[in-house]
Order: sequence, then structure tokens, then C-alpha cells
Amino acid sequence: MQHKSWIVIIGTICATLAQVCLTLDSPSGDDKIVSLPGQPHVSFQQYAGYVTIDEKQQRALFYYFVEAETEPASKPLVLWLNGGPGCSSVGTGAFSEHGPLRPSGDILVRNYYSWNKEANVLYLESPAGVGFSYSANKSFYNSVNDELTAQDNLVFLQRWFTKFPEYKSRDFFITGESYAGHYVPQLAHLILQSNLKFNLKGIAIGNPLLEFNTDFNSGAEFLWSHGVISDSAYEGLTSICTFSQLRRQIANSGSLTPVCSKVISQVSREFGSFINLYDVTLDVCLPSQVVNLLQDTQKIDVCVEDETMKYLNRKDVQQDLHARLVGLTRWTACSDIVKYEMQNLEVPTIHVLGALVKSGIRVLVYSGDQDAVIPLTGTRKLVNGLAKELGLDTVVPYRAWFEGRQVAGWTQVYGDMLSFATIRGASHKAPFSQPKRSLLLLTSFLAGEPLPEALS
Repeated sequence: MQHKSWIVIIGTICATLAQVCLTLDSPSGDDKIVSLPGQPHVSFQQYAGYVTIDEKQQRALFYYFVEAETEPASKPLVLWLNGGPGCSSVGTGAFSEHGPLRPSGDILVRNYYSWNKEANVLYLESPAGVGFSYSANKSFYNSVNDELTAQDNLVFLQRWFTKFPEYKSRDFFITGESYAGHYVPQLAHLILQSNLKFNLKGIAIGNPLLEFNTDFNSGAEFLWSHGVISDSAYEGLTSICTFSQLRRQIANSGSLTPVCSKVISQVSREFGSFINLYDVTLDVCLPSQVVNLLQDTQKIDVCVEDETMKYLNRKDVQQDLHARLVGLTRWTACSDIVKYEMQNLEVPTIHVLGALVKSGIRVLVYSGDQDAVIPLTGTRKLVNGLAKELGLDTVVPYRAWFEGRQVAGWTQVYGDMLSFATIRGASHKAPFSQPKRSLLLLTSFLAGEPLPEALS
């Protein structure tokens, strides 16, 4: 693959705290990764580095890009955004979910269900202050919101395509999970409004936050139906203090009313510290497991996030990733410095999905069916409501879809542009807990094909 040989240096900045000078925006050839520490041999190219978003504010976003394992020139481009708001797409999406490599002790091991089997995948750490992305002007972190995040992500894409011009005309898909239920549709809508010549074909969002009350309050019934909480706790969460009230109080004042405090105390006591709300059936990572990781690739390494934290904080890893810690002492999976405008969580984005569908952009909403934080029940209700609002006919009635001979989930398709699917046995981070089924879902979506039916 040929990349431009000329060099554009947008700026050199000095980080006051670290007293080191940083050169930004090298061409793609300079961002090429020779090899990461402990990495097995791979046949595809990897790149990582920075794209300057604002020269005056000295703000830059970090990316990690993996080309498709085979025939990258003919495969689409997929952008992945993790949620939070404020969590790392590189540490979470790439190294813990569906990237080609995962940390295991001091080395990296192959992920046999990596999304780069089907696409060229671009992982972006956004907004600045997340992961290795930064703003030298620290005041930026004090007031970050959805609008600013979408604008910065759009600038990133414009400048990234300058680094990699051969990808600008590719079929382009934006994907993500959780709070990316805001990031992804807002960025896609901004692309349409900007009239930029990106070849945007569709978006796919997993366990997304689309409407605050519906999404969070559906957690009560989910927990109760899975036997995690008692009847009395369920009654408290539905008639005394709902999950949306709990989140609102914490966001607004940092404390709970006595009534809500009593409800959440009972709920917390019943599900205890050995259940993960993001996957009520998955084991949790215990300290002893970190030193005795599962090596069976068919099993889920529940400690991979801890291993990723250690790996990305190694100086040799940061050097080979072309990454820097600016104003920070260590890399974290979710930002400790970004003060996100939490009122943005209450801004519904379901109507933005409707606008995308009307514009001819394919929309897939999927749910790992073991997630109690943003359960499938609320998501399915919202997508059904949107289809009715848009007057879309059901073209694929609710049915099971299959991976091999096993049920992989359920799906329903509305018109030509809107679809919903569950991934059976999957968590909030579906590609982590059900990697093979998640890859099959992505493969079908990129190809514009229906999810597989049962083998005859």
C-alpha cells in the first residue's frame, strides 16, 4: 500500500507540566507500527498516532487503525467508538473486545474473532482527555459535551482521510456501544449535514443509550426477571425510586435522598459484589485470577481489562504505539479528568436514528441480552416505537437467528434501513462475551444481508 511521502507538520507544542515538546500529525507512514511488545506475527498493517483537532487549543485525538487481515483494498472502513462518556476505544474496543490482539500477561495473543477479518477498523479515543487523547489547554476538560465531541470527531475524520486518502471513497460504517448511542448517530448526522464526501453507508450501535428514562428504568424488570433482586426490591425500583431517579440525583448533587438511598442499599445488598450488572451471568474478575489467566481461547478471560490496563501503561508499549501521556501519570480505561456535561445523557437520540433512516443510512441496533444496565427490553421498545413513528413495515418478523446450529439471538427488520437484533448470552460489551456471534452480526450488517436462519 502506498502512502504519501510528503510531511505536514501542523504544530509543535510543549506540555507545561511534563516539559516535553510534542510533534503532531505525522503522515501515515510515520504512524505505522512495526511491532508491539509481545506481539505474535501478523499479516496485516497496524497504525497509531495523533490527529490535531485544534491547533490554537493544542488538542489532539489518538487513534489505532488495523487494516483487514485479507484484501484490505476491497474491504469497508469501520470506525469504532466506545461510550462512557469518557471511555477508551483503544483499551476497551481494540484490546478488550474485537481488535486483533489481546494482552495476556506480558504478551499479546490473537483474537480469532477480530473485526478486522471483515473490515479495516479504526479505533478513536474521544473526546480529548480520554485514553491517550489530550488537550494541552486543560480548561477544555472542564466542559465537554455531545456537540463538541461530534464536531471534534468530524474534524478528526476529515484530517485522518488526508493521512489515508485511499480510504475516503470506501464504504464507511460507524459503530459503537453504550454512550456511543449518542456519539455514533450524532456524528453520522453531522456528516450528512456537512455535505462532506464520506461514503457513509450505515451505523451499528450495541446496548446504546437512546432515551434516558426508558433505557435505565427497564433495568428493574430485567434484574427481577433474572432472579437477581427480590420482589420488594423490584417494587422499590418501580414505585419508590427508579434507576433514572438514582442516576439523576447522583449526577446533579452527588448524593441520594434518604428514600432513594434506602432502595439502592437493598438492591446492592441483594446482588452483592460478585455480580456484574453489565453481564448478570458472567463471572467477575477476582485478584487471584489475574495471576492465573485462562488460556483456552474458547473461554472468556474475565480479567482482560486488568491486563489491558497493565499493558497500555508500559513505556515500551506507549513508544511503539506512538502514544504519549500528556498531563497524566498513567493511562486509564475511562477518563478521570474529563468533566462531561451529564445533562447530555438525558437528551434522547432515538429521533436522530429516525433522521438517518430517512436519509437512506442503514441503522442496526443490537443488544447483548445479559446486560442489566441498558437492557434489551427498553432498547427493543424504543426501536419498535421508532418504526411505528416512521411508518415502516416489518419485513422480517421477530425470529431467531443462528450461528451454526445454535440460536445466536433474535432479530426483527423494519423496511430497508432499520433493524434490531439481540446477541444471545452477550453482555453490555457483546463482542467481549460473545465474540463469534458478534463477528457474524457485523459480517451480515456490512454485507447488507439478513442474519442467518437455521440450517436445514
